[in-house]
Amino acid sequence: MAADTQHRASRRPQGRQIGYARVSTGEQATEAQEMELRAAGCDTIVQEHGSGASRARPVLSKLLRDIGTGDTLVVVRLDRLARSVSHLLEVIEDLAARGAHFRSLRDPIDTTTPQGMFSLQVLGAVAQLERALISERTKAGIRAAKSKGKLPGNPGIRERRPEALAKVTAAQKAAFGARIQATVNQWQPTVRRLRPDHTWDDIAQVLKQRGLDWTPERLRRAVKWLVAEHLADPVLLRKSPPRLPEDRLMTLVAGLHTANPELTLREIAS
Repeated sequence: MAADTQHRASRRPQGRQIGYARVSTGEQATEAQEMELRAAGCDTIVQEHGSGASRARPVLSKLLRDIGTGDTLVVVRLDRLARSVSHLLEVIEDLAARGAHFRSLRDPIDTTTPQGMFSLQVLGAVAQLERALISERTKAGIRAAKSKGKLPGNPGIRERRPEALAKVTAAQKAAFGARIQATVNQWQPTVRRLRPDHTWDDIAQVLKQRGLDWTPERLRRAVKWLVAEHLADPVLLRKSPPRLPEDRLMTLVAGLHTANPELTLREIAS
């Protein structure tokens, strides 16, 4: 067993071992997790205090933005990192896009080993099966309700009850935040670089050249949500200064070229 552990450690990529410790409330301490993470070789440990169900994880979001190629994000248990299997897979996809890895000390998940990747694939299959089962149960429930002459859906929403509408609004806001955090690493660096000196229209054009489909208004709403959750600097929402048309054109051309250096001037003009 010791020889196997040593062999796995020798194959682990050279890079930082970054520990992530989270507790549910401000009264709890992360010392126990930190001891395990340091014993596992983590020279850097970041701490987060917040509910496991909360979608706002500012420390984790910053860590995912700053982590480098070859680094490994380490947690004591999966529930310290992710609120669901789908959230876990999203985090690991973000890490993979940056050339980083993931490891859970008490679970068989280690993306630097074949065994760990197999366990991750099993989790992905379970998540897909869970979504399919939920969809089938929902459809079966609708069919059963229709057969009894009942209208599908929430009666509280149909009757416009305030408490039911409030729950729907809260769920929509939570889903909106989840969608933003799932893709934030793809577009936020560009926004931070160009705002507030450049307009939302210009930034949307730059992102479009990178294959990201954002309208100026959707982009502004996404940044407004990040600022409200203390995940972005409020300066990003400041009004852009007025520019001369030719100055704005040069800025736009430069931004498009930065997003895709292979574009010719003729292609940018078109």
